[in-house]
Amino acid sequence: MKEIKMEDLLHDLLNEELILVFVVLFLGSWLGQLKIKGIGLGSAGVLVIAMIFGHYGYQVSPTIQNLGLSLFIVAVGLQAGPRFFRMMRSNGIVFCLISLFIVCSAVLTSVFVAKIFHLSAPLAIGLMTGALTNTSGLAAALQATNDPITSVGYGIAYPFGVLAIILFIQLLPRFGKIDLIQDLEETNNPIKTANSPEVMTFKVTNPKLHKKTLREISFSRNSVVISRVIRGDHTMIALHDTTILTGDHLVTVGEAHELELFGKYVGEQVDTLLENPDNIQFRKIVVEDDEIIGKSIKELKLRRKYGATVTRIQREGIELNQNPNMPLLRGDVLTMVSSEDRLNELETLFSRKKLTVTNVHILSISITLLVGILFGMIPIPIPGLGTMKLGLAGGPLIVALIIGHFGKLGPIHVRYYGPANHVILKLGLALFLAGAGTTAGQGLVEVIQTEGFKLVVSGTIITIVSIIIGYTVARKLFKFGVVYSLGTLCGGRTCTPALGALNQLVDSEDPAIAYAAAYPFSLIFGSIAAQLILIFF
Repeated sequence: MKEIKMEDLLHDLLNEELILVFVVLFLGSWLGQLKIKGIGLGSAGVLVIAMIFGHYGYQVSPTIQNLGLSLFIVAVGLQAGPRFFRMMRSNGIVFCLISLFIVCSAVLTSVFVAKIFHLSAPLAIGLMTGALTNTSGLAAALQATNDPITSVGYGIAYPFGVLAIILFIQLLPRFGKIDLIQDLEETNNPIKTANSPEVMTFKVTNPKLHKKTLREISFSRNSVVISRVIRGDHTMIALHDTTILTGDHLVTVGEAHELELFGKYVGEQVDTLLENPDNIQFRKIVVEDDEIIGKSIKELKLRRKYGATVTRIQREGIELNQNPNMPLLRGDVLTMVSSEDRLNELETLFSRKKLTVTNVHILSISITLLVGILFGMIPIPIPGLGTMKLGLAGGPLIVALIIGHFGKLGPIHVRYYGPANHVILKLGLALFLAGAGTTAGQGLVEVIQTEGFKLVVSGTIITIVSIIIGYTVARKLFKFGVVYSLGTLCGGRTCTPALGALNQLVDSEDPAIAYAAAYPFSLIFGSIAAQLILIFF
């Protein structure tokens, strides 16, 4: 009987494509979870392991890679769509411009280092996407260049792209002697707009309001919300049946011009003193529960059922006025005023999760993918340069953005995917990186031997320039505070580990709001830039 060698058995097993795919995913995910002082490779761990297998001659099918690419890109578009176009029409345009500066600085620096070090276009584009830690940009770059060497550039630049911004965030406050909490309180808040709500307190002097309930007050403006009634040393939560007496102080939130009108109706403005001994607090609560999404504050009857008042709403990084008839979306942040027990109860209500069947709609996903792929095949004329195609990355991305914005188009329904959309994104990304990595691994050693030093230096230059440009634009041009500038920089470079480092320095949700506002723009711009940069070569 012929003896079977373990090496031959392992080789035969890895030649079975599904076994190879899941071995790469298992080892890559394990590697990505390893962290040194809080820093890890994340999803790039799959790419590193895949390149090692590719070096030894193993290859994941291009079909699996393209399937993963399509799923990943569509999930990105559906995730970003609901806020991308809406933020373009609001104060979010500021975050859009900062992200654009970051991506453009990376593009120009990549072209510069490519000329200086005589790097090929695919390699330079890979370095750019890695320096920006922008995986959707890598997907678009591979489609545009059709050269697996792009993944090598990404894999080399990515680790330093993560490490550099984390070090920047940790060292800037230390060497600049910056108190981040004080900075947060004193500097410009970019989530506020000209119509953002303000807080004013009015003393009741109008005799017509004496002994009337809040429900009976004839002044009615959607943006004016009475959150508390202060009577002497006693503070009460403002409910519909709360009786007002002459001399009471009403703490109100709303647009400045409407508050001024309200003040003339009620009496006179006085200083706002929110400290009180009556266990009344305010808390920011995130909307996550499926049964809450789509309902308005009026429908939820929070004042009647829970004795709570919603004074503000933050959506996609922008602060909105409370409107009782506005439907709530997943991720909205509500500022509520009530007792601690009531707020705990409401926090549970708004964030509860049920183990239900996933709401992935296969028909919708299939149509979105099909239309996106067909759209990506259409030649687009560029004057003086011929034509270009958006391909498997650009086509599905644009179609998914549009469908994600509307939520429902005919038989296509993609709104409120939530965790299900996240699963599609993660699975698609892992399959795409497995295929891209094994293909790139075939020339990995040769590229590192011949271009290794130049690649490390180039990736470092691209990373540092984009960080400096992004921070300077946010800080100097748009007058952001340090915390908001750093949060926007994390989002503009699509670097979640960096946001984690920032959150360790300052206990506030404001950095995450800035991150969330810039992140979708950077994803889109990175994908577009990875294709258009070929014009410069």
